[in-house]
Amino acid sequence: MAFDVARIRGLFPALGDGWIHFDGPAGMLVPEQVASAVSTAMRAPVSGPGGAFPASQRAESIVAAARRAVADLAGVDPAGVVLGPSATVLLQRLADAMAERWTLGDEIVVSRLDEQANLAPWQRAAKRVGAVLRWGEIDIETCELPAWQYENLVTPHTKVVAVTAASGSVGTRPDVPTIVEFAKRVGATVVVDASYAAPFVPLDLRELGADVIVVSAQAWGGPPVGALAFRDPEMLERLPSASLEPGVRGPARLELGPHAYPLLAGLVASIDYLAGLDDAATGSRRERLVTSLGSAKSYHAGLMAQLTTDLRSLRHVMVIGDAMRRIPALAFTLTHKKAAEVAEHLASQGLCAFADEGTAGVFAALGVGEFGGAVRIGLAHYSNVFEANQLIRVLEEIQ
Repeated sequence: MAFDVARIRGLFPALGDGWIHFDGPAGMLVPEQVASAVSTAMRAPVSGPGGAFPASQRAESIVAAARRAVADLAGVDPAGVVLGPSATVLLQRLADAMAERWTLGDEIVVSRLDEQANLAPWQRAAKRVGAVLRWGEIDIETCELPAWQYENLVTPHTKVVAVTAASGSVGTRPDVPTIVEFAKRVGATVVVDASYAAPFVPLDLRELGADVIVVSAQAWGGPPVGALAFRDPEMLERLPSASLEPGVRGPARLELGPHAYPLLAGLVASIDYLAGLDDAATGSRRERLVTSLGSAKSYHAGLMAQLTTDLRSLRHVMVIGDAMRRIPALAFTLTHKKAAEVAEHLASQGLCAFADEGTAGVFAALGVGEFGGAVRIGLAHYSNVFEANQLIRVLEEIQ
């Protein structure tokens, strides 16, 4: 495997700002090839689909290429790929469509590990029809989401199980296949938010067993677009249509209005970028994605292990959680320091990191707000040992 971080850093013009970016969970920086693809598509004549002229055919070609790219990323049929402005918007459309067939007393299972983007759509839909929300709880010591609890959480009344493939806050990667197994015993639909996992872990929806996954291209340096990938494209035909056009088939049933064609061109370029993370990867784009993301996973596991060990060696730093399976994201607190103060100090030293007050999401479940919140950091494909050491050096100086 050939994950050359120096080569990868050269793909990001924005790294010339001189800052050290640990703000990956909010979205990675944009590679040059993605920015160029968007710019090129904006300069080219692109019209609406359905015409016999080149500008219209170009629009259709861009949409088809975007579906194929996401299909390669998720390991599905392009006919099951829905494109939209963001993962959150698409989840809301999906939840609204599915909720049309729920009744009073039906149950939806969500988890304390999930980000608000994968909670709010299901909470709103459940409230609207009187469905019951059931919660998967996390282990407050490790931040694991025990899969065994889902055996009792799912019941014959369960319609949907929504769970994350990885937490962007504490890095935990739950045992999704086991959760899927319990859900399938009662015929529940499983929707997995893979937005934070997609930049670091090879995805295979068929192997995962879930019915739908959602991804956000911004998570890996792509443009602000999202996608739903359905394991069985026929599921789209069984959902009530959200489209404004009558009689539409397939993915268009959950798509509203015209696509942002330049951004979809950038989406294709961003997935090509992922496929090239390992410059020794060969074969089809799907094969190169599996190889490259496997290389990225190995690289970040080593860097994250060293960073976590160094953080835990600092007496005044407490790393939150200790999950066995994880992506390169974590959170920590400092003794007698509010998270906002720590984040401000890091910024004064040229390091980008976020402070979370701990009043919502996984941090609220952990009671982190009582201790002044938590500092969130996440590695990106371009993160290196020097940057990790700089973080440790700056934290050592905080008294």
